Amino acid sequence: MAGRAYEDFTVGEVIVHGLHRTVTETDNLLISTLTHNPQPLHLDAEYAAGTEFGRVVVNGLFTFALMVGASVEDTTLGTLVANLGYDAVTMPKPVFIGDTLRFETTVIDKRESKSWPTAGIVTFQHRAFNQSGEMVCQANRTALMHRKAA
Repeated sequence: MAGRAYEDFTVGEVIVHGLHRTVTETDNLLISTLTHNPQPLHLDAEYAAGTEFGRVVVNGLFTFALMVGASVEDTTLGTLVANLGYDAVTMPKPVFIGDTLRFETTVIDKRESKSWPTAGIVTFQHRAFNQSGEMVCQANRTALMHRKAA
């Protein structure tokens, strides 16, 4: 598996993910309709044109999910026991249709699990950047990770 075990992570380590992704109108439409989110800022170009953004803003749940998903191959693919939580989610800049996003992860904490002797807890800080290098999303993810077999 591509993912890494608990012991393979170092606090402070920065992982630059190879995946870059251009956001499409279909991406935005699908996440908005699948989550029953009728926000006109995401779906109505005429409405969005009259806002301070002047155009449709991509649903933030797509940006968040894409950011986390882009990290999986380099972090938790096949080595995750469970995601324990997400916190400190921020979206300092909007994402627009046609933006190309890139992703980075920093390992910000790790500790042994008290209740799972075969696992450890790793906290990742994920970040997404647009084509101009502006951070558009950041979140911390705490994951229970398999340890290497003794």
